[in-house]
Amino acid sequence: MKLTKHNHACVAFEKEGSSFVIDPGSFSADAAEIIAGAEAILITHEHYDHVHEAAINEALAARPELKVYAPASLAGMFGAHGNQFTAVSAGDDLKIAGFTISVHGSTHAVIHPDIPTIPNVYHPGDAYYVPEVSVSTLLLPTSGPWMKIGEAADYVRAVRPERTVQIHEMILSEIGQNLAATLLGEKGLTGVPLTVIAPGESVTV
Repeated sequence: MKLTKHNHACVAFEKEGSSFVIDPGSFSADAAEIIAGAEAILITHEHYDHVHEAAINEALAARPELKVYAPASLAGMFGAHGNQFTAVSAGDDLKIAGFTISVHGSTHAVIHPDIPTIPNVYHPGDAYYVPEVSVSTLLLPTSGPWMKIGEAADYVRAVRPERTVQIHEMILSEIGQNLAATLLGEKGLTGVPLTVIAPGESVTV
């Protein structure tokens, strides 16, 4: 299976000619092109850096076969294309674009007590939820207003994947990314290899 990293939290998966994209957000200037290459869109939660509302709605209008799978709280965002939206929650098992996808997680990490929490599903879009399944490749957020490096390290230790792939890094400087890679990589706090992929590049997982 090919994993293609795009800006920030956006990642695409492809195998045997089928593909889906997760979290094509507003930080991806080429969100429309990314979506055009996918058969389905998965969204972890409603924050704009994870969902490019305009680009997704335009794609839904142009391609009636395109589907969005996201928490029920996003239904209104795509209300004009209700028949193309499927609400998902923890425990769901989906067959999407030739992939079998299990839904994990429930709630976005706390940013501040004054900011209401929202649903967050699939993987750690913005939450360090530990799934009760084995994980070979973990998409690991390395920056954000809700996280700190120590929590990220403990999360990797709890999940115990074979390797991690950095996501959610766009607000880090180059120095910050190097620091995160050092602390969260195999020779740092986790003992697990951390793969850093430049936007637009791919690896096989």
